[in-house]
Amino acid sequence: MESDVIFVLLDRILSVFTSEMIHIPAIQPIVDKLMNIPLVNLLVAFLLWKPIFHMVFFPGLIGITLVLLWIVYFERKLTARVQWRIGPKEVSRRTGGLIQTLADGMRYFFQEVIIHKGANKFYFAQFPLLSFLPVLLPILFIPAGGSYGIDTSYALFAAVALVSLIPVFIMGMGWASNNKFAFIGTVREAFIYFAYEIPFILAVASMVLVYQTANPFEIVARQTIPGVFLNPIAFLVFFITTLIATGRLPFDIAEADQEVAFGPYVEYSGIFFGLTMTLPYEKVYILSMLMTLLFFGGWNGPYIAPLGEFSYVLWFYIKTFVIVSVIALARSIYARYRIDQTLRLGWSVLFCLSLISLVISAGWAAW
Repeated sequence: MESDVIFVLLDRILSVFTSEMIHIPAIQPIVDKLMNIPLVNLLVAFLLWKPIFHMVFFPGLIGITLVLLWIVYFERKLTARVQWRIGPKEVSRRTGGLIQTLADGMRYFFQEVIIHKGANKFYFAQFPLLSFLPVLLPILFIPAGGSYGIDTSYALFAAVALVSLIPVFIMGMGWASNNKFAFIGTVREAFIYFAYEIPFILAVASMVLVYQTANPFEIVARQTIPGVFLNPIAFLVFFITTLIATGRLPFDIAEADQEVAFGPYVEYSGIFFGLTMTLPYEKVYILSMLMTLLFFGGWNGPYIAPLGEFSYVLWFYIKTFVIVSVIALARSIYARYRIDQTLRLGWSVLFCLSLISLVISAGWAAW
């Protein structure tokens, strides 16, 4: 009797998964064979269930991992070439140091984690781990065509709200470190956060006003003309605030090495340092996905028959990947701003431009 109840329960779970499986014709014959094997079919259906596929594969964890492996290597190589250097090459010399990022990650993983005596130990260890919640959770609300997590008409607002929480955890790291350099970096982070957040939100609001919706699916469906052409001012504000929000050069002021010795993260070592180092890159990835969604047509692109629904996911990921790579260019061609210059830029130029973008969007909405 109990076994019958278990089988009925498994069948119901399987039916839930199969009702929302992503369809990829290229691997469908293999999937069909695996679906005939008890229990294995449950695992396959679970992995291809759209919310799980979205979070685990693309654009989720595997997507983030590929971007991290690429962007750190590309950024270092690109900057080295601009400055007439070679860049990393000692690890996998024949491939030009292609797996240098992976080697660095392994080094961080096996290094000793040191928590100094003056730190608030509980929060010091907790904040680097908690900071990944506002980084990973927005992916749930950013669909990629045939792959999506939570389908809601307020998805865009939810994603922006979660992204806006990341600086809170960064400031928490600086506070828990109980170090004067970390404190200075934390104060800088707070100042910069208030300077860019309002223009950033106004730029998003401008595009919501253009599309008359915050539902990502409707936003993409209404982009017969990419949003970057509908409101280029909003795009400019969004792009610059993305650079500021992610601490990319010329705006890596909170962690300026010459001045505050890596800012809020100065006391972190080992795997904790590895986590804090990847945090800005992951934020670049999330904001690049939002940029793709709002300004570059999302997953719009030619349909690839063998890939089925995954073709939309692929186009979305490729666009995001290109934007992430373009953002890396800023590190190689601009010098660092002072904090007063950045605050003036945020509170005057970017704020005024964001208001202009709202007026443009209001004109589109009225028309």
